[in-house]
Amino acid sequence: MTNESKSQRHTLLRTSPCFVRMLGAMSGAWIGPAWPSGLDEAIDGAFRPVARAMSDIVFFAVPVGDAQLQLIVLWLIAGAVFFTFYFRFINIRGFVHAIRIVSGKLDKDPKSPGEVSHFQALTTAVSGTVGVGNIVHVAVAISIGGPGATFWLIVAGFLGMASKFVECTLGVKYRQENADGSVSGGPMFYLDRGLRERRLPRLGKAMAWYYAICIIVGCLGAGCMFQANQAYVQFVNVTGGDHSIFADRGWLFGLALAVLVALVIVGGIRSIAKVTARLVPFMALLYVSTALVVIGANYAEIPGALGAIVSQAFTPEGATGGFFAVLILGFRRAAFSNEAGIGSSSIAHAAVKTGEPLTQGFVAMLEPFIDTVVICTITALVITVTVYDPALLTDGTMSGVELTSSAFASVIPWFPIPLAVVIMLFAYSTMISWSYYGLEGCIYLFGNRRSAKLAFNAVFCAFVIIGCTTQLDAVLDFSDAMIFAMALANVLGLYLLAPLVKRDLDAYWRRVKASPP
Repeated sequence: MTNESKSQRHTLLRTSPCFVRMLGAMSGAWIGPAWPSGLDEAIDGAFRPVARAMSDIVFFAVPVGDAQLQLIVLWLIAGAVFFTFYFRFINIRGFVHAIRIVSGKLDKDPKSPGEVSHFQALTTAVSGTVGVGNIVHVAVAISIGGPGATFWLIVAGFLGMASKFVECTLGVKYRQENADGSVSGGPMFYLDRGLRERRLPRLGKAMAWYYAICIIVGCLGAGCMFQANQAYVQFVNVTGGDHSIFADRGWLFGLALAVLVALVIVGGIRSIAKVTARLVPFMALLYVSTALVVIGANYAEIPGALGAIVSQAFTPEGATGGFFAVLILGFRRAAFSNEAGIGSSSIAHAAVKTGEPLTQGFVAMLEPFIDTVVICTITALVITVTVYDPALLTDGTMSGVELTSSAFASVIPWFPIPLAVVIMLFAYSTMISWSYYGLEGCIYLFGNRRSAKLAFNAVFCAFVIIGCTTQLDAVLDFSDAMIFAMALANVLGLYLLAPLVKRDLDAYWRRVKASPP
């Protein structure tokens, strides 16, 4: 993880009391696990050199003006731009078609292979990307680069829709149908099978193994430990702070959370999809409706906020590094939020019931639209119409999460309560989705054996408890690096397989035009 993203995570932990101060539950002291000073410190210290080396490689940055451009972000954005043009702006011309598919008006054959509906596959994938970052990443971007960073965040989200289209189409096209009726898909399978079709079997196998290892390690850290920790911190904050019975019992909360996670993930993708199909719309509606109340209460500031988002995207005020810094900041936050090009969500989309892979490619485009264009933009508007002040960019008065929380509290003091609930729901939904991603990596490496799946689920639930009781920063840094390292193999594979997708897309459009409306 970069110093900036590492600082962001530590800031989120340090500034969690802002919720509590606004709730009147406490003032001052940081609330979090009572960290043991023995084993976790020894593990953290021993692992730190490995984590630092991996982070330095994956998040290597070059100076662009006064800004630092991480090459992994450039790799993701370059891919998104290429696929947008290569598929002739499929993110625009396929948008309405995507809505028709996910609404059930198209592709309704019940005999199609797969395990979940288009909508369930979408909500599972959205639950893996919509998370704490939608609240914190945007706030950090604005606190550093001003409202103009929002404009480039939206642009990056729009471009990322094309990457999602390609990787999720491939996820369905090259998925594996298992003997028990389940399906397995994602980058591991399309890198292996797809590149074998392109007569690159050795490269495909090596890239698939590399990806599977990365996603298993990554899901246990950023997709499990960090999410569990954030759920724990927010739960303590809203249940009494220092006086909460869980304030020094992280293991107890972790055990309860692990049970809740286990109840869902042991049922596989069908169980996960049923939960996310209900949870994602609820938590999105809760957050968006609450945010719209804040924006509505400050309706007079909306024109100025929109004007600042557009104008300061090109002529930033108060942001260090000027135009390029704001552009890079917005693109980086979008890449970290919607994960377009990383390939993880194609694992969830691969489980869809369909005989036509391209239909889920269209549906997948809605994911970065919801995650980045809608939710992140709403967060930016909440901040910009309420507590944003250019002076905050230079005096360090507020950090990322404090901006968002203060924005909600500026309208009704108890609004940080639903915000805290949303954060806990975001963390929980992310955990159950990422457990499935890691499980599919395990299935690729070790086969679809019941013993292997049970072992992985047990390890994942154990890491839920660890996340609530220890602060293994180096392990989390390493897992973050592993997640973004997946993009190195995935985007390269997408480039090599894009001609196959384009061939299928042209044939698909001909069939659509030939069929009756």
